[in-house]
Amino acid sequence: MREIVLDTETTGFDFAGEDRIVEIACLELMNHVPTGQFYQAYVNPGRAMSEGALQVTGITDDFLLDKPPIGDVADEFLAFIGDSPFVIHNAAFDIGFLNAEFARLARVPFPIERATDTVLIARRKFPGAPASLDALCKRFDIDLSKRGKHGALLDCELLAAVYLELVGGRQQGFSLVRSASARAESRQREARPARPHAPSDTELAAHATLIAEIKGAIWTAE
Repeated sequence: MREIVLDTETTGFDFAGEDRIVEIACLELMNHVPTGQFYQAYVNPGRAMSEGALQVTGITDDFLLDKPPIGDVADEFLAFIGDSPFVIHNAAFDIGFLNAEFARLARVPFPIERATDTVLIARRKFPGAPASLDALCKRFDIDLSKRGKHGALLDCELLAAVYLELVGGRQQGFSLVRSASARAESRQREARPARPHAPSDTELAAHATLIAEIKGAIWTAE
């Protein structure tokens, strides 16, 4: 099963207004495990970073000056994601920004149903507990030492590790303890009769012939 972990960095929080995407990153999962394949691009938003976004990401206006507009990377992005479902932390935010950008490009929007939202999974699994990416990394003892600033690709890597924990790890749904019904069923089965293992007359004769050909065989010693 192929899934795409996705994250964006933006100039601010208002995708319905004038804020824009400045970084987009995707990481490929197969059966919930990263394959090492990823896509990442910085894009020129055509407007200044907000002070809040600058503090969070460290991405400056000068850094973005020579980056392409999102229209120039859209086809490459779409080719990487294919038709695979997304894994996103707070999906409404990233899907909202993607759809706003794609609307400006007259492209087909992404349905929110395409995304598995890890915030919702975490809130169901740990009701009342913090569900931020930082909080979940700390809960699962995932190394946050590289996250001085938010970056879309690094956040995808962290989210992939969190997602694997949320869905039960590599052995999803696996348990060494059988259910009571399975144990009861095994007790009710008829025991099979033991299969015969004694050698046949033909096998005994072949064995005797082989022993006779061995000089000083211990099996014939008095």
